[in-house]
Amino acid sequence: MNRTGMLTLAGALTLAAAQAGAADWQRIDAPPPVTGLDGRSHAATCSGYPGTDATFRFWTRAGRSDKLVVFFEGGGACWDDLTCTYPAADGLPEGVPQFFVPQAPAEPGPKDLGGLFRADDPSNPVHDWTQVYIPYCTGDIHTGSATRSYANAGHPVYPLPSTFPIEHRGFDNFMVVLEWARQHVPAPSQVLVAGSSAGGYGATANSPWVAKAYPEARLAVLADSSQGVTTPGFDFGNPGRAGWNPQLAPWIFGAPETMPGSQMMHRAAAGLPQARLAQFTTVLDQVQVGFYGLMEQYYGPGGECPNVALDWNGQMTAQLASDRTLPNYRHFIAAGSYHTLLRDDGFYSARAGGQAFTGWLQAQLAPRAESPRWQNRACRDCLQPLPCR
Repeated sequence: MNRTGMLTLAGALTLAAAQAGAADWQRIDAPPPVTGLDGRSHAATCSGYPGTDATFRFWTRAGRSDKLVVFFEGGGACWDDLTCTYPAADGLPEGVPQFFVPQAPAEPGPKDLGGLFRADDPSNPVHDWTQVYIPYCTGDIHTGSATRSYANAGHPVYPLPSTFPIEHRGFDNFMVVLEWARQHVPAPSQVLVAGSSAGGYGATANSPWVAKAYPEARLAVLADSSQGVTTPGFDFGNPGRAGWNPQLAPWIFGAPETMPGSQMMHRAAAGLPQARLAQFTTVLDQVQVGFYGLMEQYYGPGGECPNVALDWNGQMTAQLASDRTLPNYRHFIAAGSYHTLLRDDGFYSARAGGQAFTGWLQAQLAPRAESPRWQNRACRDCLQPLPCR
């Protein structure tokens, strides 16, 4: 977009925000192509799964402080004929698999979300921050830049053609949104890059680009329910992660074909020593276990334990043991098997190791000299791998 177009859009958004009030979300529909921070051209689109709306849109809400949240939405993933045939949708019969979200609906967006998005609760550490909410509709954990063709694996409801294309353009969408943010929030004093589930991977993977966009800002990264327990067949195969053509910052992650999923957070934290990076998970997250089981079945090998949930738990706790050696990394591990925390009001009730999650996040966001309470937290015995049985 040229400078005149940018200024026109900025004026329209400023007027809309003034009319609606600072606490109201504003939707940006079909943002135009940009030249991204990587110097390449990027156009925004959703997956284009047959019968869905391919329009990409994102949301923003002005805050009273000079701080910024960039949030990556979750919603599964797709990488082969099976997973890309079965999108998530309302009204499907029970038993029909649902692997990824294929479109970004115009409503309701983040308007009805709790947790991190509540502007009316002062116990929310970011209640008065400006927020940019990036929907997820490309099945590629916000990292892809590819168009791939898949064969219909036999959807029982949707009349799919024998083959159909999917736009894995999550990275392109992020580049478009980041350019918008650079124009409209040019100099935040602090940035929190966060995401849930697939969005947690997006937050981790794309945090180096946010750091590059805002070099003067204090940076924090929070990945919710995205521990990176994957298999070699998925990490390096095509079908697999390679089919997305993932665009990982090379100065942090190296070549994508050399990085196991388990190393993503570790390499991000090691490569961004001035930032603070963190993860939240439960000890037996049922969704993470489910996706790991699918990878293990079709894209192995998995770990040594034949029980998928216990295998996932063992690998998860081993990763934590490795990552917590990094001085700028912390974790918060809760009991149970629920999936994600940031978008609902469990955000306010979760506790581990004698500390509330909100207090732990507040400590992560505080200046270093003022945050001795930002420590690794875990429920009782939750760092001990569960015995295989």
